[in-house]
Amino acid sequence: MTSHIKSEDTCPSGSTSVECSLSGFELLNSSLLNKGSAFLLEERSAFNLTGLLPPAVNSLHEQVDRAYKQLHFFKTPLSKSDFCTSMRVQNKVLYYRLVRDHIKELLPIVYTPTEGDAIIAYSSRFRKPEGCFLDINDPDGIDDRLSPFGDSRDIDYIVISDSEGILGIGDQGVGGVRICVAKGSLMTLCGGLHPGKVLPVVLDVGTNNKKLIDDELYMGNRFARVRGKRYDEFVEKVMTSLHKRFPYAVIHFEDFGVSTARPVLERYRRRYACFNDDIQGTGVVAMASMSAALEVTERKLSEAQVLIFGAGSAGLGIADQIVNHMVSHGVSREQAHAHIHCVDRFGLILDGMQDVSSPAQMVYCDRSVDWEGIDSKNLVEIVRKIRPTVLIGCSTQPGAFTKAVVKEMYKYNKRPIIFPLSNPTRLCEVRPEDAMEWTGYNALVATGSPFAPVNGHTISENNNCVAFPGIGLGAVLGRCEFISDKMISAAVDELAGMSPAKFDSKAGLLPDLEAIEEISARIATAVILEALKEGVVGVEGENSPLGVQVKVPRDFDACLAWVRSQMWKPEYSTLVRV
Repeated sequence: MTSHIKSEDTCPSGSTSVECSLSGFELLNSSLLNKGSAFLLEERSAFNLTGLLPPAVNSLHEQVDRAYKQLHFFKTPLSKSDFCTSMRVQNKVLYYRLVRDHIKELLPIVYTPTEGDAIIAYSSRFRKPEGCFLDINDPDGIDDRLSPFGDSRDIDYIVISDSEGILGIGDQGVGGVRICVAKGSLMTLCGGLHPGKVLPVVLDVGTNNKKLIDDELYMGNRFARVRGKRYDEFVEKVMTSLHKRFPYAVIHFEDFGVSTARPVLERYRRRYACFNDDIQGTGVVAMASMSAALEVTERKLSEAQVLIFGAGSAGLGIADQIVNHMVSHGVSREQAHAHIHCVDRFGLILDGMQDVSSPAQMVYCDRSVDWEGIDSKNLVEIVRKIRPTVLIGCSTQPGAFTKAVVKEMYKYNKRPIIFPLSNPTRLCEVRPEDAMEWTGYNALVATGSPFAPVNGHTISENNNCVAFPGIGLGAVLGRCEFISDKMISAAVDELAGMSPAKFDSKAGLLPDLEAIEEISARIATAVILEALKEGVVGVEGENSPLGVQVKVPRDFDACLAWVRSQMWKPEYSTLVRV
């Protein structure tokens, strides 16, 4: 955040006019205020821009058309990503309008799968820094590093990563700042948060990626990733400093490693308004798709058997969300656990495997006595024994769901629900066209990356961007004290309720990305209304810009209208010289 923008000018709903003290090149170099060729003639005169711009005044629509044509001069996804990044650091309104107008085409460019390649190449392709860099070697300087971004009212949302588990490509060191930038951008694009109030933060705690350490251009710390007490103390200082400086901000944990993601979430989820997208966001999307698929095929959640292949942060997050959702709908926690089976690199997780499995994994262990004489490392044998209703892949093992596995599942389940969720695309467990063909086009398939329709069947992308922006927006607007399991479950129900498959058997399980603002607004509304029931909404103690105490509507439609009114849109404001 920069001092020339007042916090009230960057509220979620935006503003029709903004006071501005910048002029000339300084104004053109402000990505939040720059309009480029769209500056009006009177603005050019007032802000000393007349000689710095061509005489024509363009509309935002004309700028988007020009930018879209320029984009297609580039032939590779990574070069298109570079173009979009350049635009984002020059003119944020134009960037978000361009991506929004072409969201299906450009989301894979500005997010997964292309963003993974951009992260790998971060140091070699570095041009201009974005975000905040917190160094474990400077724990006492955390607040100084945060200070350029403002104070209590200047930041609403923080995306933070230690970069150990990036997008299926693992430890990427300081380059992980780009996933924070990307997720923060999605909070604006999909969730309607003002781009000036979203802060990406990377924790540089070293890296175990030898390629990075040996790369002479690598821009991060060149030592092994710090673990244990020193790591925990650093994260504690970071969280304390973030909350002290930005007490109203929601904190979004992103791509932490398997050994740290869950402990960090559990340590802070009741202290601050925070959540982990890889654990909870992934769980929401998978559970919503699963709920919709079960409803379409007239089956009950309480009777479903779920097999999760890949018991890392994402897989266990999905398992946890299924359990929480079952519990919120009347099933006991013990019964819910009995319906979930998890496979990791040692095979099906069984009791007695504590030496190779984490406590979080052991929650979902099967009884060894039930598997005597059965090869619990063979996925075909596991499927034959469990007869799963739902098969979910979070393993990053391409092709793991072989023809034999899928056909074995199809023997016992004439409408198999198959979710190969690993991304990027090259890491998915089965290609949708294969899963559909092997089941006579009877499978209900959702994936973790975009795929083309198969024989007229839409393949839903279980992209977290249909969930976390709405959850985050709801928590921000409600000034929620924390984000509870019931608030997450409310998001699941709302997302599942929007499934097009309920009305068309060949439609996707999740709503179309073209309606992403409405999706996020409805999820945010559901989250806020649940938070009100739990008494964790703090915004009603505040005054609105009109000086009236905020009162959140309790009716869904009225609350939805209130949420919509708070969402930022990529439109130019009139600048007023001060």
